[in-house]
Amino acid sequence: MLPAYVPNSAAAVFGGGKPIDFGRNWHDGRRIFGEGKTWRGFFGGVFSGIIIGLILILIGDKIGFSIHTPLSVTLLATGALLGDLIKSFFKRRLNKKRGEEWLIADQYDLVAGSLLLVLLFDPAWTFANITPAILLWILIVTPLLHRGANMIGYIIGVKDVPW
Repeated sequence: MLPAYVPNSAAAVFGGGKPIDFGRNWHDGRRIFGEGKTWRGFFGGVFSGIIIGLILILIGDKIGFSIHTPLSVTLLATGALLGDLIKSFFKRRLNKKRGEEWLIADQYDLVAGSLLLVLLFDPAWTFANITPAILLWILIVTPLLHRGANMIGYIIGVKDVPW
C-alpha cells in the first residue's frame, strides 16, 4: 500500500497553484472540490507514489520478491488521490470546511480509491495480493499511519490541521 499512502502526504508538499475545480461552484453554490485540491498537488502526489512503487519493484527484483507491477503502482497512487477528490466533493456537499475533520472518510478515502481503481483495471493483481488478512491489516494500520503523517505535516508546516 505504500504507493497509495505516499501520494496524500506528497500532494500537501507539492500543492498550491491552480485548483482542480478552477474555482468553480457546484449547483448547490459550494466549491466542487475546494481550494486545497490543486493540479500541482495531484500530479506531484501521484508521481511520488509511482516513484516509491518503482523503487519497491527494483528492491523486490533484487531480493527475488516483488509483488508490484508498474500498472499496480500507477493505479494505487492515482486511486488514492481520486478517492481523496471524491471525498472532498462530498465533504463540500455536507458544508464541511477545508481542513475540517470527517472521521472515517478522512482515513479511508485513499484506501477505497486505490483499491477500487486497482480492482477495476488490474483485478488479477488485486486478488493475488490483497487477501482478506492483508485487507484487515490495511484497515487497522491506515488510520494510525494517516494520523501520524498528518501530525508530522502539521509540525513541519505543510498542513493547517493535525488531522
